[in-house]
Amino acid sequence: MIKRSLSFLTLVIFIWLIWSYSGRNLPVSPPNPYLSVIEEINPSDSLDRNIVAIQPFMLPEDYFNESKFNEKIRQYTSAAKQSGFLRNKTTILFPEHFASPLVLLGEKHSLAEKESWREVKSTFIWSNLFDFFLGYIKTGKKEDRPISAIFRMKAKVMASVYQNSFSDLAIETNCYIIAGSIVLPGPYVKNGEIFIEPNKDLYNVSFVFSPEGEILGDPIIKSHLTSTEANFLSEPTIQTVQNFQLPFARTSILISEDSWFPESYQQILIHQPDLILVPSFCIGNNRMDSPWEGKNLNSLPSFVLTSDVNKITERDAWSKYSIEEKIKSTNSRIGVNVFFKGDFWEFGSDGQPTFLFNGMTLESRKAEKAGIWSLNY
Repeated sequence: MIKRSLSFLTLVIFIWLIWSYSGRNLPVSPPNPYLSVIEEINPSDSLDRNIVAIQPFMLPEDYFNESKFNEKIRQYTSAAKQSGFLRNKTTILFPEHFASPLVLLGEKHSLAEKESWREVKSTFIWSNLFDFFLGYIKTGKKEDRPISAIFRMKAKVMASVYQNSFSDLAIETNCYIIAGSIVLPGPYVKNGEIFIEPNKDLYNVSFVFSPEGEILGDPIIKSHLTSTEANFLSEPTIQTVQNFQLPFARTSILISEDSWFPESYQQILIHQPDLILVPSFCIGNNRMDSPWEGKNLNSLPSFVLTSDVNKITERDAWSKYSIEEKIKSTNSRIGVNVFFKGDFWEFGSDGQPTFLFNGMTLESRKAEKAGIWSLNY
C-alpha cells in the first residue's frame, strides 16, 4: 500500500513538473510600440537641455522575455533619437511601475491569454509552488500575502534584468535615465549596483542611471502608497525626497502620489532643484475622465477637500493636488509628469503627461497609447 502511494505521489509530481515547465521560454514575436505621438513641446532655440518623457504602451507578453523587453524599450529610445531628442544634456523619464511587470519573466506565455488577474495569480502560484511557498513565509502580515510572495520569489531576476537593461540603455543613449519604478524587497545601492534583501519589506522604488551605466545615489522609495499598493508594499520609515546634482541640472524626483503631498515640496525648497520629475501610474481605462474616488491615496490627507471626492474628475484631482499646482510653492522652473499605459487583463491604465515651464502648463498632443515628448529648457 505504501509502495503504491509513493508511486502515485511520484507520478503526480512528475506530471506537475512537466506542466510547470511547459509553455515557458517560447519563441516570441517582435514587440509593437503602439507609438502614435512624437512631439517637441517647445522650440529649442537657445535652449540646450531637454527632458524626454516616454509614455510606453505595454502588454504582458512584453515582459516574458528579457530580450523582448529590451527590444521594446529600445523602440522608444530609437524613435526619440531619430527625432533628434537625444542630445548631450538629455534626461529620459520613464513612468511608475514600468518595470514591475518584470515579475512575468520566464513565466508561462499562456498567462497573457487569461481573462482575469485571479486566473493569472492562480496559475502563477501552482506553476511555481515551491518558490511561492518560500516567498510566502517571508511576507509578514501584509493583507495581500500571495502577491507579496510572488514579487519576492521573482525579485532577484527582476532586479538583475532591470539593472542590466537600463544600464545598457543609458550607455547606448549617453543620457541620464530615470528608470520608472519597480517593486523590490529591501533594495539598496552599492558601488553603483542594485542589491536586495529578500526578507525585508517590499517597496515601490526607482533609480537614476548615469550615461556610464551606473546608478546614482540611493534608491528613490515611494513614500505615499495607493490603497492597492498598501496591501503588499511598505512605506519607508524616513520619508525623504531624493535630489540629484546632474552636471547640467539639479533634479528632484517624486514617485506618483508623492507629488501630491506638501511635505515633499518643503524638502524640495531646501535643495532648490531646476527640475521636478514625476513618474506616475493611474489604474483603470478612461480613469482620468471618471469621478475621482480618492483611491489613489491610502487615506485622505488633511489637505484634500472631502467635497472633491466623487465630485471632480481624476484628471482635475491630479491638476489640483499634484505637481501642476504644488510646483508653484517652489523655486523650480521645470516639471514633468508622465504616466504608464498598458493593457493587463481587467486592469487598464490612463493618463497623459504634464509639462510645466516657467510657471505655465504647456499644451501637448494626446497619445491614445504610446507617446514620446521632448521639453526643452
